[in-house]
Amino acid sequence: MTHRNDPRFESHLPLICLLVLVLASPAWASGKEQVLYRFQGIPDGAIPVGGVVFDSDGNLYGATTDGGGNGNTCDSDYECGTIYQLTPQGGTWNETILHTFQGHGYGDGASPFGSLIVDSANNLYGTTGYGGTGGCLLLGAPVGCGVVYEMSPPQNEGADWTYTVLYSFRGGKDGYLPTGSLVFDAKGNLYGATYYGGGYGTCDKGIYPYCGTVFELSPPKAKGGKWTEKVLYSFKSGTDGADPNGNLVFDKKGALYGTTFFGGNQGCPQDGGVGCGTVFKLSPPATEGHAWGYEVLHRFNNGPQSVQGDGVNPAAGVVLGKDGVIYGTTERGVTYDGTVFSLTPPTRQGGQWTEALLHYFGTIHDDGAFPSSLVFDAEGHLYGLTASAGKYGDGIIFRLRQQSDESKRWAYSNLYDFMGIPDGEEPSGYLTFDQNGNLYGVTQLGGTGDCEEGGCGTVFEFTP
Repeated sequence: MTHRNDPRFESHLPLICLLVLVLASPAWASGKEQVLYRFQGIPDGAIPVGGVVFDSDGNLYGATTDGGGNGNTCDSDYECGTIYQLTPQGGTWNETILHTFQGHGYGDGASPFGSLIVDSANNLYGTTGYGGTGGCLLLGAPVGCGVVYEMSPPQNEGADWTYTVLYSFRGGKDGYLPTGSLVFDAKGNLYGATYYGGGYGTCDKGIYPYCGTVFELSPPKAKGGKWTEKVLYSFKSGTDGADPNGNLVFDKKGALYGTTFFGGNQGCPQDGGVGCGTVFKLSPPATEGHAWGYEVLHRFNNGPQSVQGDGVNPAAGVVLGKDGVIYGTTERGVTYDGTVFSLTPPTRQGGQWTEALLHYFGTIHDDGAFPSSLVFDAEGHLYGLTASAGKYGDGIIFRLRQQSDESKRWAYSNLYDFMGIPDGEEPSGYLTFDQNGNLYGVTQLGGTGDCEEGGCGTVFEFTP
């Protein structure tokens, strides 16, 4: 079983213009959490990643990075992982394994490092970091470069789902190690990011080739044809950023927004001079077939300790709020354990985006550490997870609520402290709302499974 501190599994998988004061709520652990499923490793999977999604019938779906095999079927550095379904029945949730990944030796994917998305026909789409038919090597061994896949539901109830590899990455100028979630445009094209590949830059001291891409995958024009991949941008590890983490988001004009874990400003003290990360925008061309426009909206600089700096390593993409404001998190900082930030668009063409820091983690009692993705509720409040810290050291669920007064400050609350076995530990990815306002997510560890570091992970429900 893979150690959770493996650098390839951490956030890989990771100029303050305005400082906003935060109201820290003294009320802790408000709300109710319930574990819906506890993974056992083999054969049902371990280390669930990316969160969960609902289909139109109320079933939950997700992926695990590890587990699923019998210890002898996968040639990946990990057990190859699974795609799973959770079906509510009589007050409990029953798990069904829809696919167990087999790895590069079988031309299949291996080790999902991101979430699933679902279309209107309940087809599922996702990526694996390794596997496929590409010739990428890791420490001299062939592991594949990763894939994009589709899972299609059966026509008849009780039959097997259909698994299809839509694209195998090749490495080099193509991508290598896709991470995060995919996103659809209005025409049915898929977009995502690869942490490595692209043909430019040197990242991770040469262990992996090049510094990442943003790609587009277009469906075939005729049924049964091949999906077509196109690299929209290749990162160069300079001021433009390096190692994008997926979780892209569209605005109403068709522009894409995302983050890079490294790059931006050279000389970031935490990362040996490779940069603290960026927030970027890719704008579609006015004429079809031309290059997309690339723009860095913000370069994290970490700042001097005297003013706390603006964070290091955005690891979870961004979300868009009202009036085009961007919200996201950074995983680390000099004197704190990550941030929640916002970026407000300029009021005039050619102006700069304005950053505000909504919360510094680790600055109040029993606070969380190392935040992941954010999600809005119907009222415009932000919710998220932290991988560790809190009252028991096993991570938290938090909320940021914007005040209605003139200050527009954001009030921060710790809603729930994970408690480790048999509860969850190390929550990750994003939270998903149901129609009743309940939240659903995953923890990478905890539960009751017999995995390396205590539990194989959980799927949970939280009622605010």
